[in-house]
Amino acid sequence: MTARTYGQFCGLARALEIIGERWSLLVIRDLVLGPKRFDELQQGLPKIPTSILSTRLNELERHGVLQRRVLSQLDAGVVYELTEYGNDLDQIVLQLGLWGARSLNDPVAGELFTLDSAILSLYTTFQPEQAIGLHGSFELHYGEQMIVHAVVEDGAIKAGEGPYPDADLVIEPRGPVMIKLLKGEMDAATALASGAVVVQGDPVYLEMFTRLFHIPSAPSKSEGLVTH
Repeated sequence: MTARTYGQFCGLARALEIIGERWSLLVIRDLVLGPKRFDELQQGLPKIPTSILSTRLNELERHGVLQRRVLSQLDAGVVYELTEYGNDLDQIVLQLGLWGARSLNDPVAGELFTLDSAILSLYTTFQPEQAIGLHGSFELHYGEQMIVHAVVEDGAIKAGEGPYPDADLVIEPRGPVMIKLLKGEMDAATALASGAVVVQGDPVYLEMFTRLFHIPSAPSKSEGLVTH
C-alpha cells in the first residue's frame, strides 16, 4: 500500500505525512509520559478501534518515531516508547495542546478526560516565568478515581499520577470548573466562595495555582486578519 503524501518538498508537509493521521498525535501524547503496553494505550484511547491503533503504531514505528521494547522476563510483554527522534516532539505536543486549549469550553457529553490528559494539562499550562523562586505542591482530585499532582520548584515542574504526601494544597473541583480557573474566567476567591472548588490546605495556594497554570485567551475572530 502506497503511503499518502502531499507531494510537496516541505518540512511541514513531511511532518503531517508522518504524524498527521487521525489518532497519531494522541498516541504520541500518551507516550510522552513514558512507555506503555498496547492495552495501556487502549485504556487511554478507549474510542480507538484496535485495528487502527495497531496500524498507527506500525506507521509510527516505520517512521522511527517510536519503537518496541521487550520487557524483562519478570515483567514479560512488549511496551511502545518514543525514540530520540520521537521525543523531539514533546514540546511541540505541549505547545499544540496549549494552542488547542484556548478553544476549550465545558466538555460535552461523550468527551473523555483521561489520566494522561490530566497530567499533560499540567505541563501544558505551566508558566515557568511565574514560578521563579516559588515552591509549592498541588494535588488535584478529578472525582474519586483520578488523582494527579504537580510539584513546582523554582521555575520547574514535575507532574504525575496519584496523591502527593503533605501537598501544600489539595484541590477538589466540583464540576468542570478547572478550565474556567485556568483561562482566568473565574478567580480563586470566587471559586472558593461559591463552592465550585473545595481545598485542603492554605487557600492562598489556589491563587498561586492560577498564576502558575494558565491558558491564554483565544484571540477574537478579527485578530490576525490582514486588511487592505
